[in-house]
Amino acid sequence: MLIRSAAALAAVTLSASLAACGAKQDLVTSAPMRTVTLMLDFPANADHLGIYTAELKDEFKQVGIDLQIKTPQTPSEPLTALTAGKADLAISYEPELLIARDKGASIMSVGAIVQRPLTSLISTDDKSVDPRKLEGAKIGTAGIPYQDAFLDQLLSSAGVDTSSIKRSDVGFKLVSSMTSGRVDATLGGYWNIEAVELRLRNKHPRVMPVDRAGIPPYDELVLVARNDTVSRDGAMIRRFIGALMRGTEAAKADPAIAVRALRAAAPKLNKRFAAASVKATLPVLFPSARKPFGWQDQRQWQSFADWMTRNELLKAPADTAQALTNEFLPGEGLGSESSP
Repeated sequence: MLIRSAAALAAVTLSASLAACGAKQDLVTSAPMRTVTLMLDFPANADHLGIYTAELKDEFKQVGIDLQIKTPQTPSEPLTALTAGKADLAISYEPELLIARDKGASIMSVGAIVQRPLTSLISTDDKSVDPRKLEGAKIGTAGIPYQDAFLDQLLSSAGVDTSSIKRSDVGFKLVSSMTSGRVDATLGGYWNIEAVELRLRNKHPRVMPVDRAGIPPYDELVLVARNDTVSRDGAMIRRFIGALMRGTEAAKADPAIAVRALRAAAPKLNKRFAAASVKATLPVLFPSARKPFGWQDQRQWQSFADWMTRNELLKAPADTAQALTNEFLPGEGLGSESSP
């Protein structure tokens, strides 16, 4: 959905790089400093390396953004905080955003942060993640409703009686719930975060990403804004995404910077784990096609939304052209003229 405004076209900040070959270059004017509040989806981890690297390098401040980062108390909090006006932007999940819109939330994705599913079935040691072998298992989730729906779909497709599963909401404690034996497996952990931590702790994780178990591909993490912010404050969104892109590219060029930035934000992060998770995460932060940073494939979104509707995760068919916009990505939405 292309929502153009005078601010969206006027408030672009000087960028030294093109988002993709042949893309228009962002040519921007300076902006006064303002506070922007971002609600993360989870405590600081490698998925946020672009944000924290950009912070370390003052990329946000250079475009007039004094970024205030909030950490949620629960994984389902970001969109609630965003819709309540307690954050200007939030990081959430494509399925969560589509469900929220299905319930009437006036929000949309303005860029993909992680370009493929990370959510996985994970177990440790000799415990299976084969859905066919999970009859009667104890399975923990992060407490996000669509993950329970994912689990039902994976199990029922494998012929497993879903009522036999003992479920528990373990919140952010996905790793400890497995290592303590509280659950046999989890669905909600990421192959680039929790699975990496388990491997480094010699817990021999078994991992099945959901897109290898019958769930269609989707953008795991997306940057979300309220519709009114998109309409009235596109300038800020464009500046934010440009700074985020430069931070992510700096991390790609020198992953040690990302490790340093993450550990500055979360001092308890083990350096070895931070380095390993950064290495695993970097490849999924950039689109595989020659598209701008943050690109969202609307056809893929529609295919995933249609799957959600068929599987009763959405009450009504979704028009994903209204659920996302690439308008504010580097080089996009600038009109035919790129000179001042």
